[in-house]
Amino acid sequence: MMEEMAKVISCGTDGWVKVEVKVKNACNHCENTESCGTSAVSKAFSPKVQEFSIQSDITYQPGDLIKLGLPESVILKAAALVYLMPLLGLFSGAGLVSLISALLELSAGDLFVIPGALSGAFLFWRLARSKARQMEATSQPVILSHLGHSI
Repeated sequence: MMEEMAKVISCGTDGWVKVEVKVKNACNHCENTESCGTSAVSKAFSPKVQEFSIQSDITYQPGDLIKLGLPESVILKAAALVYLMPLLGLFSGAGLVSLISALLELSAGDLFVIPGALSGAFLFWRLARSKARQMEATSQPVILSHLGHSI
């Protein structure tokens, strides 16, 4: 189970708790942050905090710290959707167009393979995005424990 600490922003009477989680980057852990392109991109485009609401039977006060948990399987499925589906679409599109151009005996096969590969990657990316939205609706983090009030 992946665990992260969150701060309660507000707690409604309807059973929903609004929390904020500070986003941690993989960068900023080495001394090479001045000349590292990954560090610069991470600082420029990564949000510093992420806010969302989760259901809770317990009432919390604003400022309380809670520990949230999310199963590793959700993270692995999300990574597979983001990285593998477009790659699979790229190869599938290229293979399909290459097969069709060989069957039709087209001489400029590569001229059609590249757009076919990109189209396949785009279509599989769209499919992965819709699956990710479905997965997001069913895979919500759970509150594991109450850590007290922040200082």
